[in-house]
Amino acid sequence: MLVMILILAFFSVFTFVLGVASAIQLEGRPTLDRIIGRTTQKKQRFGIFRHLIRALMFFNKPLCAGPIGERMRKDLNLSRVGLFPEEFIFVKESAVILLLFITYPYSDPNNRMFWLIAMIAAGWYLPEFWIKTKIKKIKNQVIKDLPDAIDLLSLCVNAGLDFLLALKWVIDKSVPSILILELNHVLQEVQVGKPRRDALVDFANKYQIPDLSTFTRALVQADRMGTSVSDALNIISEDMRVSRFRRGEQTALKAPLKMLFPLLFCIFPVVGILVAGPILLQFMQENPLKALS
Repeated sequence: MLVMILILAFFSVFTFVLGVASAIQLEGRPTLDRIIGRTTQKKQRFGIFRHLIRALMFFNKPLCAGPIGERMRKDLNLSRVGLFPEEFIFVKESAVILLLFITYPYSDPNNRMFWLIAMIAAGWYLPEFWIKTKIKKIKNQVIKDLPDAIDLLSLCVNAGLDFLLALKWVIDKSVPSILILELNHVLQEVQVGKPRRDALVDFANKYQIPDLSTFTRALVQADRMGTSVSDALNIISEDMRVSRFRRGEQTALKAPLKMLFPLLFCIFPVVGILVAGPILLQFMQENPLKALS
């Protein structure tokens, strides 16, 4: 009954928002389709749906104010999901209602309050977990591609190219990836007048990756002190290779521990059944203890 009341209340608010959506004007922002680069066909397909979400965003604005909204905006930008904080709050609310609706037939009437709290918490934090997983995957991809990009930059600079020209060549010739897109963004910022130091520092602060911070810090230090960029890139390239080798060793050392659970609960029981099963069956059929008695 409680779930039905919640669903009816949700759709009542939804209908009310649709009625006053024409009178609501959100802050001037670029469209989401323009930000995430959707095609014209996808714009037509999801245009009505996004218009409804933007109408509901008006009620989620107070939840996105202050440091919480800034942190959420940073995570959404880093995960590349193409949502504003207000839209992400709406996704959480939808997940809560969906979980309540799905799990209501299986809930215990005696523990209804515990079930309600558990489903609200699960629906609220599942989208957060999804965002954190995407951020972790993106950071791992950046860490994986960084040594190769530094090697190419080092080769280009040692061949006589300027750093920006070498960066442009690496961007043009490399396979598109998250790191290449971010380097292209840095190059565009420098080309429109932003200082190279500031662009590199903002790039490192966006991802908060130690290897990337080391790379940008060395370039900023070389630019500030007037030292050779090629020497700095050669040293960074060697350090990145050693760091990648050590991460591989660390992952290999974790393999036996990760194999322990499937070994104990999946492989050993099967081996025990294959080895001890025939012996146990023979013992149950012949039962030599009867002869002794």
